[in-house]
Amino acid sequence: MTIPTVSIDRDRLVATAGRMIDVHSFTGDEEGMAELMATLYDEAGLRTQWQQVEDGRANALGIWQGAGGGKSLMFNGHMDTSYSGREEWLRGVPGFQPRHFVEDGRLYGLGISNMKGALACYVEAVRALQEAGVRLRGDLMIAAVCGEIEKTQYGHDAQGAQYRGYAAGTRYLVCHGGVADMCLLGEPTEGKVVLGHFGALWLRIRVHGNFIHTAFSEGKRGLNSILRMHEVLAAVREWIPTWEDDAENAYRGAKAIVNVGAIGGGFGWRVSRTPHHTDLFLDVRVPPTKAMAVARRQVLEMVRGLAERFPDYGIEGEVYVTAPGAEIEEDHELVRAIDASHAEVFGKPPGRDVTRWFSDASALTRYGIPTVNYGTSTGLMDVERGENLEIDGLVRTAETYARVAMRVCEVV
Repeated sequence: MTIPTVSIDRDRLVATAGRMIDVHSFTGDEEGMAELMATLYDEAGLRTQWQQVEDGRANALGIWQGAGGGKSLMFNGHMDTSYSGREEWLRGVPGFQPRHFVEDGRLYGLGISNMKGALACYVEAVRALQEAGVRLRGDLMIAAVCGEIEKTQYGHDAQGAQYRGYAAGTRYLVCHGGVADMCLLGEPTEGKVVLGHFGALWLRIRVHGNFIHTAFSEGKRGLNSILRMHEVLAAVREWIPTWEDDAENAYRGAKAIVNVGAIGGGFGWRVSRTPHHTDLFLDVRVPPTKAMAVARRQVLEMVRGLAERFPDYGIEGEVYVTAPGAEIEEDHELVRAIDASHAEVFGKPPGRDVTRWFSDASALTRYGIPTVNYGTSTGLMDVERGENLEIDGLVRTAETYARVAMRVCEVV
């Protein structure tokens, strides 16, 4: 197939990404960003499908209709940002604020890496194709979705839209017409093709104890649920390597991982009372080759073992997140299209990767839409300056996306 030449407008791409950064879109408050996406679609002549997921939250699906006879391709990206910028430890970091700025060839601002940069590249790719006079056979879609960030409602204090993540928007998308033959998801992958990523299982382990006033606690420390949890945590740490080192939990050479993510017990405003229970929260990463029902059964067996080991502690377990991983075959036509397009733009084929973070590929693949994660460098680790991306990298990524679209959807 002969691929026409397209030209990316660097200044327009930066301006588009800057407009996106400047719209606050923390999880639960993405509607303003969806409105901007709808405006961008209108400017590019795309048909907009507005999906009101819930009050204050929407998906914006833009469709550039093809001439017919070709396969459809979806560009998918989440609008919600990993942080709000209002966190105490981020308030003074300029790149974690919803205000963009350019410095030394890099674009800074909240969400640029994860993943407004990709959304801007999608829009610019379509514009570049249109300006080059390209007509595609298949439909090309841009799905800007809410609620992807890894978080969930839990307990009485963590309720509401700001806690509804883990593919909330994409799950709504695929149930309301947002489907395609395949999907390119531009998560920050450092220009590598992610052939698969792990899923996540979140587990709460509860230890019970007495509820008693400090004045009457002498000689009863063995009944303190916090101190009991100290022993249980030590036992959990013994179990963690058995999960991580199990060949059944490895995937394409990557080991599974378990994180002790949170612990809660007692009342900071009333430490004159011994807490009646203490909770331990684990994030257990599960390979895409393992069914979540199997993983759930296995971790709860571990909890039952703890209950047998500490029979007086009233140990119980609860699985409250099951977000499966995703994978795609190495020889899938979308992978081949990315390989060829990346090589043309960057001068060498892209690398491969397996990640242990979650993405909306989880929901998309389970709806029968083969999905590849392929995007820009992360730009997330600059704790002093915040999120940022190299502008040259954005330009080349946008061109790569345009070339992928021509290969998948076919040029008339």
